[in-house]
Amino acid sequence: MASDGREAFYHGTDTEGQAIRRPMSPHLDVYRFRLSMALSIGNRMAGVVSSLGAGLAVAWLSALAQGPRAFNRAQRGATHPLGRLIFLGWGVATLYHFVASIRHLIWDSGARFEKKEIDADGRRSVFATAGLSLGLIAAFVALSHRRNKGPRA
Repeated sequence: MASDGREAFYHGTDTEGQAIRRPMSPHLDVYRFRLSMALSIGNRMAGVVSSLGAGLAVAWLSALAQGPRAFNRAQRGATHPLGRLIFLGWGVATLYHFVASIRHLIWDSGARFEKKEIDADGRRSVFATAGLSLGLIAAFVALSHRRNKGPRA
């Protein structure tokens, strides 16, 4: 009998209401924390952030549709350093969610389930996200510099 209070979690009822002893699902303290666990949690968080960012994009498009005044307000918020940081976070989260989703599609096909493969693919997904994110940042910086120079003569 467990002395730490877990015994209470083993009790349940069957479909007819009779008391039975159920097995308790393993908890996080049973597993060694691995990169794949962190990436799985990160994928879920990235999905939420990506969805919230899509809402921001819809708000920005709505301001565009409302006219110049509303759009100028939205642009001030988007170009503020905090706004840029929010959009950067949205971009990175969306890229990571995309890369991790490809990983999950590969798993859904039944491939790459060995621990070594899962760990290697996890590292690859982190590097792919970092590379894509740096590429996205570089593109935005280049576009920003080109825009600030004005039209070519």
